[in-house]
Amino acid sequence: MERYRNVSGDSGVDAYEIGEDVIKIRFRPGVVYWYTTESVGARHLGVLKRLARRGQGLGTYISQHPEVKGGYARKEPDD
Repeated sequence: MERYRNVSGDSGVDAYEIGEDVIKIRFRPGVVYWYTTESVGARHLGVLKRLARRGQGLGTYISQHPEVKGGYARKEPDD
């Protein structure tokens, strides 16, 4: 996974990994959420990827969009 830049300095997002139809986001304290085209839609997935690469606004976007916050496809502890 790639370390999230956390430009604001107060994000709960720790790292992310981008695939073609998925973004895996690791939140502190180490839980990884998978968001897919199927689970949140192409538009939201595109925004998540863009914000992850920018290193700013990812956690805020997820928390402000209930369909994304509860729309993860999978949740697992980081190994």
